[in-house]
Amino acid sequence: MAKEKVVLAYSGGLDTSVIIRWLIEEKDLDVIAMVGDVGQQRQDLEYIRQKAIDIGALECLVVDMREEFVNEFLTKALAANALYENKYPLVSALSRPILVKHLVKTAEEYQAQYVAHGCTGKGNDQVRFEIGIVTLNPELKVLAPVREWDLLTREQEMEWAAARGIPVPTTVDEPYSIDDNIWGRTIECGILEDPWVEPPEDIYELTQPPNMGPDLPQYVELGFNAGVPCSLDGKQMSFHDIIIELNEIGGRHGYGRIDMLENRLVGLKSREIYETPGALALIEAHKALEDMTLERDLLHYKLSVEHVWATQVYYGQWYSPLKQALDAFIASTQTAVTGEVRLKFHKGTCLTVGRRSDFSLYDYGLATYGEADSFDRTAAKGFIDIFGLAVKTWARQQLKLDI
Repeated sequence: MAKEKVVLAYSGGLDTSVIIRWLIEEKDLDVIAMVGDVGQQRQDLEYIRQKAIDIGALECLVVDMREEFVNEFLTKALAANALYENKYPLVSALSRPILVKHLVKTAEEYQAQYVAHGCTGKGNDQVRFEIGIVTLNPELKVLAPVREWDLLTREQEMEWAAARGIPVPTTVDEPYSIDDNIWGRTIECGILEDPWVEPPEDIYELTQPPNMGPDLPQYVELGFNAGVPCSLDGKQMSFHDIIIELNEIGGRHGYGRIDMLENRLVGLKSREIYETPGALALIEAHKALEDMTLERDLLHYKLSVEHVWATQVYYGQWYSPLKQALDAFIASTQTAVTGEVRLKFHKGTCLTVGRRSDFSLYDYGLATYGEADSFDRTAAKGFIDIFGLAVKTWARQQLKLDI
C-alpha cells in the first residue's frame, strides 16, 4: 500500500533537515521538500536539494519565486505603503503567502494529504502558514513537527541528526534567528532579547553604520507608473532590479535599520531588528508621490486602510476576503500615481527632496503667496462662518451650563 505524502516547506537548515527524517520515522510519510527562492541570501540550492534527497525525501523542488514575489506581492505592499505598527515593512510576513501558494499547489500536484512547516509554537509564522494553507485548500492537513517533538534544544537536535547521518553544523548555530528575502532582513534572539542592549554591529549585513557612510549625499530619482517603480535615475528598470539597487545604495549610506518592540499576533512583545533600506526608500518615495496625486479625502481615508492592510498581512490573512477587498480599493487609488521622486541619502537618512507628476494636484497659482496668486481670499470669511457654525451654536449652549 502506497504511503501518504506530505509537502514540507524546506530551507536546508537544521530544523527542516531533521523534520524530513522525523516525518519519515514518526509519521511514516513520503516527503516532498520544497525550497522557495524569494531573493534571500544566495545559497547553494543544488546542494540543498541533494541534501534533502540524501536525508530521505522522495523529491525536492527548488522554485524560483523572485519575479512573482515582486510583481504579485510586493507591488501590493508598496501600493499600501505597508508598515506594521507604522514601522515594519512586513519582510517575513510578505514571503509566507507566496510560499503557501506553492506548497498548496505542490501538494495538489503530488496528491499529498499533508503540508508541513518548521515553525515553532511561539511565533507568527505558524499562523501565517496554517491559515494560508487552509484558506487555499481546506482539505489539506497541516503538520508542525517542532510543536510535537521532544527535541527541546539545538544540541539535542544536532545529536538526533548526527545519529542518523544527517549533515549538521559542527557547532551550535549563531545566537541570532535570521530570515531574509529581497525586501530585507529580520534579526532576533540572542543578546537582542534584552531590550536595553544596543544591537551589536555584527548583526548587520545590508547596512553599514550611519556615521561610516559617505561624507557627500547621494541623490536618486525614482520613476513610478501607476504606483509601480519603473525607472532609476532615468534608466528603465524592473521593480525587482530597483529593489536590489536601492538596497545597495541605502545600505552604503547606513539607511534602513529598524529597532522595535513588536506586538506579535500570539500575544507577546518581541524585540526585532530589521534591515530594509530598499523597502523603506521605496515607501518614502511612493508616499511622496501620493501626496501630490491623490485627492485630500481619498489620501486621508487610505491612511486608515493601510493600517488595516498591514495588520491583515502580519496576521497571516493574505488570502482573506477582507484583505482582497482592501486590495481592490487600494488598486483603484494608484491609477494616477505616476511621476518622479528625488531622494537624498546621507548618513543614515533618506529624505524626499523633490517630486513631479503630470497628474499633480498641486496648483502653484493656488499655493503661492507671490504675484501669481490666484486664490480668492474674499471667499475665506464665508467659508469660515459656515464651517464653524455647528461648533459656534454648541458653544453658545455651553455658556448656559457655566452660569
